[in-house]
Amino acid sequence: MPMTTSEASYREGMAADVVPCPSCGAKNRVPAASSGKPTCAKCHADLPWLVDATDADFGQVTDTSRLVLVDLWAPWCGPCRMVAPILEKLSRDFAGSLKVVKVNVDGSPAISQRFNASSIPMLVFLRDGEVIDTVIGAQPEHVLRGAVERLASPG
Repeated sequence: MPMTTSEASYREGMAADVVPCPSCGAKNRVPAASSGKPTCAKCHADLPWLVDATDADFGQVTDTSRLVLVDLWAPWCGPCRMVAPILEKLSRDFAGSLKVVKVNVDGSPAISQRFNASSIPMLVFLRDGEVIDTVIGAQPEHVLRGAVERLASPG
């Protein structure tokens, strides 16, 4: 069941980001963690789901039935900054079926260790909490889009 922004705001104490709807422009609160998917309160279109996570909230943020793309990055990493706008675009283009979760490896060493992140950017695809694919290094948009298209479709 899709969640509306009124249901989503500050769910379970998690902060929410304000995201403009790509369809109608209405501003919506999109939570970092939720059991549903974010939809616009005005026009009910699917909203992009791009959030930050830390060691403290990673499990809660990634607990969704949607395909999750975890971006392990750092502010000092040039290739990470090159991939960021591509991931933002993919979160918009695959709204409703993809959740992008950004994890700053400098501030979240437990997540870095969990995924053995020895090189960044490292993109980890999760489904139901399980790793289903990994991409290491900056890749062009068509490569990342192809991975999302392949992985977002059920088996």
